[in-house]
Amino acid sequence: IMGHHFHPWEGGEGKITTQYTLVLLEMARKALKEEQFEKAEELLKKALVYPENLGEGKLEGTKDNHVYYHLGLALEGQGRAEEAKECFECATIGTDEPAGAMYYNDQPADMILYQGLAWLKLGKVREARSRFYRLIDYGERHLEDQVKIEYFAVSLPEFLIFDDDYTLRNRAHCYYLMALGNIGLGNNEKAADFLKEAVAIEPSHMMCRIYEYILVYGNLVK
Repeated sequence: IMGHHFHPWEGGEGKITTQYTLVLLEMARKALKEEQFEKAEELLKKALVYPENLGEGKLEGTKDNHVYYHLGLALEGQGRAEEAKECFECATIGTDEPAGAMYYNDQPADMILYQGLAWLKLGKVREARSRFYRLIDYGERHLEDQVKIEYFAVSLPEFLIFDDDYTLRNRAHCYYLMALGNIGLGNNEKAADFLKEAVAIEPSHMMCRIYEYILVYGNLVK
């Protein structure tokens, strides 16, 4: 990524920046698991700033809950409790209402998972569990929705909107949300089942694949 200068066009925003952040986050997760806390801190601080070669800046409203949560863990591992607390507090910011996977600039669903995990680190169990149950509740309530889009907008996640089955995509998204909620609650077997349902519908669902890997290899550090 760092060896190329990207030129995102309208409608392609957020794709390379997402990859940049995810790569650094996964490297940081590995470092945390190996108790290399200083290395994790360095990687996560890089993830908070987009380098110029990505060709775009942060979208308005980006909260980086996942980055701040893991940065809190990295600082906590170094005995820097007050700084860690500040990061966990940053990780709680943002809407706690899940939404459909419609637009690239919507808050990613797993930001609500990290809000909940951050509340747990702050000792606020009720606030944490409310986030996890909101994810599950949304998935259960909208699983059978019939979704149809009759217009084109560059903010939609895919260009070929008329060739896509948005009802199926919605089902996959709902299974994904239910998986996230159960991950937060520690119901990993149930979460794995929901992820399996989601990828059966949408095999290329990147975030489902990431959380499948996390569940198998235990890379979600709490």
